[in-house]
Amino acid sequence: MHDNPQAASGRHFALSGTSVATLEGRDAAAFAQAQFCNDVTAITPGQWQWSGWLTPKGRVMALFALLKRSDESLLLWLPDANAVAFCDALRRFVFRSKVVVRPREDLFASGRFEAPAVANGNTFDDRAGSGALELDLELDLGADGGPRCLRIGADAGAEDAAAMAQWAAFDLAHGLPRLPESQVEHWTPQQLSLQRLNAFSVKKGCYPGQEIVARTHFLGKVKRGLALLEGGGRIDPGAEVRAGDTAIGNVVCAAGNRFALAVLPLERTPSALAIGGMPVQELTLREGLAR
Repeated sequence: MHDNPQAASGRHFALSGTSVATLEGRDAAAFAQAQFCNDVTAITPGQWQWSGWLTPKGRVMALFALLKRSDESLLLWLPDANAVAFCDALRRFVFRSKVVVRPREDLFASGRFEAPAVANGNTFDDRAGSGALELDLELDLGADGGPRCLRIGADAGAEDAAAMAQWAAFDLAHGLPRLPESQVEHWTPQQLSLQRLNAFSVKKGCYPGQEIVARTHFLGKVKRGLALLEGGGRIDPGAEVRAGDTAIGNVVCAAGNRFALAVLPLERTPSALAIGGMPVQELTLREGLAR
């Protein structure tokens, strides 16, 4: 897979369709620990991790970056989920916890194909300072395919459809699944190979879906995972992937008219693959996006 980040380097462009939410209050970190699938206690203020929110049956409802500014202030960057709907659903579980869950429609995400000046790995740059009323954050989203910088703040960035498509293709090449609405609540973390991103924990305490995730892990029942496919035309989420006359999996997400991530058996006989009659080639997933 060929990446060509030079075309969009040097300037931030809007990551349209992404959204931001915050959890604020005395119990913010504890609430996130009880609801989300990664171990919030494993990161310190100034660090972030990939995480997700699961159904009780262990299916992924949303995948996001969780930034810990402090134990009382967390920020979620949602690449695909709508922050308003996400927060409405999450508030149903607040009960007596001292936490305010709210979508931040005043905050936007923008990207740049250059390394951030300060942020590195899972350490983010709180450019405005932790006590500032306005947020200005930068994350390192680079990987083997090259450097990338994600910025979260009041500046939405310029619209650039080509750069957006390039960003999405980079995500897929490194095994970051993008979940369109049709694929929400369809897949477990293991089926989406989220262990490649260090995006879930099998050792921390209870959270929705934890029993399914842990049982699958410890009983060695992981049978399917992500595969990166390249074709020569349109690929739709949900489409069947076939090996000969046999359907062996389904497409989770696609970028442009070339690349897709699909959930396929981890152990299968090498054979020609096709989607909707179009031949597709399996590519090797790149590394480096784990945090």
